[in-house]
Amino acid sequence: MKAAGKDVSAYDRAQLMSVEYDETELATLADEKIRTFQADASREAGIFHHLITLPTYHTAALSTDNLAKEYFGDQGMLGYVAGVQRKEIRQGIACVKHQNMSGSDIGDDHKEYFSGEAALKAAGKDNTMNQF
Repeated sequence: MKAAGKDVSAYDRAQLMSVEYDETELATLADEKIRTFQADASREAGIFHHLITLPTYHTAALSTDNLAKEYFGDQGMLGYVAGVQRKEIRQGIACVKHQNMSGSDIGDDHKEYFSGEAALKAAGKDNTMNQF
């Protein structure tokens, strides 16, 4: 906006991420530039970079912080169940069956193959994952 000669003096730079600016012309223009950033960079600079580490890092930090506030606060384990597990189930996220995602079923298959009935397996009928 400023480069186009528009007066931006009404915006406090230190507060640009505040909710109060979300519906302003500046926010609308900025959001559109951010939305098209990858395609614009690819077209104009001849490069394409997902920048996946940026959103992954910050998503992990934010979700961990939010979970910790609930899990170690008044909500306890409900903070995890309501804030994470139910959402995983409702959205069909495969990692709700985390034992499978970590490969414990494959390890159990190998243990059973070599040790038979004596195999000490991570899974089994009492595995918490079986409820999903």
